[in-house]
Amino acid sequence: MSQPIPIGRLLRAGTTAFVAGCRVNQGALPSFGALLRIPLEESYQVYGLIYDIHIDDDGLVRQLVTAESVAEEIVRDNRERRIVPVEMSVLTVGYEQNGRLYHLLPPRPPLSLDMVYLCTPEEIVRFTERLGYVRLLLQASQIPIGEVIAAHFLQVQAAHPDPQWQERAIHEIITLLRDDYPRLMAVLSALSEAIR
Repeated sequence: MSQPIPIGRLLRAGTTAFVAGCRVNQGALPSFGALLRIPLEESYQVYGLIYDIHIDDDGLVRQLVTAESVAEEIVRDNRERRIVPVEMSVLTVGYEQNGRLYHLLPPRPPLSLDMVYLCTPEEIVRFTERLGYVRLLLQASQIPIGEVIAAHFLQVQAAHPDPQWQERAIHEIITLLRDDYPRLMAVLSALSEAIR
């Protein structure tokens, strides 16, 4: 079984989404569409999918960008000792309580500075075995849903032993979006790039 990978700490949270931060030079920097978890208590944790990653600027970066040439050691120093964190916006897609997974919004959000972990392949398989969380993804209007789902599919495929998972997930998406043809086509178009 894989070891949990801590990637950062929670900056702010709500029931439907949260923002986590980590250092720029962190080796295990997660990618767009990755499944994360935040353990809150012994028997309670919240799961989410990264839908945006950004790095804010600061005064020094603004000055360096306008310089004619910047030495490599200055760039490296800025990246390794940077105070401004990489921020990951995460859509909440479920929670676990007393050993049972729920693909629902959690009863309470995580708190600031809670540790955030990248899900291991075993945790990804366990969470994605049932497809109820896809409903929460498709209801989110503020995110690039097709691209998030496509990136997530690539990561699940790498972890999932069930060759039928992808087909089951696509059928679930088609069922949930059957009355929203433009959105369904946008999601399927993005997926076609991921499952070639």
